[in-house]
Amino acid sequence: MSKRDYYFDNAKFILIFFVVFGHFLRSYISDDPLIFALYSSIYLFHMPAFVLVSGFFAKNFYKKGYVKKIAQKILLPFFIFQIIYSIFYFYLYESRSFEIDLLIPHWSLWFLLSLFFWNILLLISVKWIKFPSPILLPLAFIAGIAVNCLQNDLEVLSFARTFVFFPFFLVGYYLKKEHFQLLSNKIVKIALLISALLIFLGAYTHPDFDFNWFFGSISYADLAVTNGEGMMIRTILYVLNFIMIAAFFAFVPKKKFFFTDWGKNTLYVYLLHGFIIKSFRDSDFQDGVESIIFLLTISLLLTMLLSSSVITTITEPIIETKWSRLKKIFHNKSNSQKISEKQ
Repeated sequence: MSKRDYYFDNAKFILIFFVVFGHFLRSYISDDPLIFALYSSIYLFHMPAFVLVSGFFAKNFYKKGYVKKIAQKILLPFFIFQIIYSIFYFYLYESRSFEIDLLIPHWSLWFLLSLFFWNILLLISVKWIKFPSPILLPLAFIAGIAVNCLQNDLEVLSFARTFVFFPFFLVGYYLKKEHFQLLSNKIVKIALLISALLIFLGAYTHPDFDFNWFFGSISYADLAVTNGEGMMIRTILYVLNFIMIAAFFAFVPKKKFFFTDWGKNTLYVYLLHGFIIKSFRDSDFQDGVESIIFLLTISLLLTMLLSSSVITTITEPIIETKWSRLKKIFHNKSNSQKISEKQ
């Protein structure tokens, strides 16, 4: 593995840690402006950067069988965990009825659904229509800015988030390794660090800012602004997103560390940590642990645990389900049913 591979594995592990940490912080953002500022700063880059990295590694989209491959890798885990989360919520919230809705993704599962659609959009716009980047990129940003003007069914099939975050995926696709190397310049690093600190300070002094803006799934009307105001705020957020993304990648280490190999297992962390976060938020325990240091430590330990070979070995048969395996299961069930009916 090359140093550049170390770089991206390091980036993915650190990003998934911030995902976990940010979800833990959510319970306390209304209590402390410092926690709100930290939460806001994290949300400005952690998922956008993940989406950007996903786009960077989507350069083989034109190869034969790519759609089938990503459907198997992305949609199957989505459907499986959508069902698992439905069962989990049924028992967690003691619901009277059990329902499975495959159209509206549970909580963090939106990313899997949108990831599939980003790849499809890339295939359509770049391979089939063959939009040049000077046209496609502005179109992507315009769509991302305008989509929240709609008011109905924005969460169905992760519709709004798909378009709000698609520009990050597209920029990632167009980026090359050399672009990341430009961030190693000392002057660039200092400028980005100062910019990130100013953004953090801005969040600290505006603790009343609606954090729902970071999700991209809510209409401007529901965010209590006009469409014109909403599009302006989304444009500003895009600028802040890319500043924070650049600041993050500027300081990602390039050498191999003890956590580098765990960067390959971010999907396991992403899918599994929700069970713990949701249980934590609905427990009495959260009321007594409003400590950034404690939450930071717990987040790191949980990320390390869910990235470990023990967890990945247990979970891999579920996440890495193959079409052939599903066909075999349903085929065996069908045969068993026919035999039962004959008996």
